[in-house]
Amino acid sequence: MNDASPRPLRADAARNRARLLDVATEVFATRGVGVPTEEIARAAGVGVGTLFRHFPTKEALLEAVVVRRLETIASSTARLADETGPAEAFFSCFRLIVEQSAGKQEFTRALAEAGVDVHASLRESTDLMRGRVAELLAGAQRAGAVRPEVGLPELIALLVGVGAATEHLAADPTARERVFDVVFAGLRPH
Repeated sequence: MNDASPRPLRADAARNRARLLDVATEVFATRGVGVPTEEIARAAGVGVGTLFRHFPTKEALLEAVVVRRLETIASSTARLADETGPAEAFFSCFRLIVEQSAGKQEFTRALAEAGVDVHASLRESTDLMRGRVAELLAGAQRAGAVRPEVGLPELIALLVGVGAATEHLAADPTARERVFDVVFAGLRPH
């Protein structure tokens, strides 16, 4: 019998995979995507063979890091929507997405350069994120906290732009906060 469904990971294998993703996320974010996989395995306290059993290529590891970041943002967004009002959920989500997206452009560029169809490989996670952001936008607009003419395409463009601006201002937290203040003031109804 040929069962195509994936078998669940053993507990130790699941821990190793999670540890590798944690370490790779941190290493790629702080040192860039050029770090050798051997260093990531060593920092995670596993052998390189263990890393390659979970992620057959460096690109597979990088892709898993990006997917995990998107899924983490989506779950945090859902939690914000459940725990706060529509305005606070929207603006907190905006800030969260920008802050968690630091380095994402470098990650996606490295994947594209390696021949990975980034849009196809991240489609499911990206669609989930877009759906959550659209729900928060609609809720904030119904609550009168965000201008009604702002659509999802404009919001996505703002998220990308503010992400780039805040990465550029990484060394100046006061300037980063001013960027958020200006953008949030522009999103609110006048």
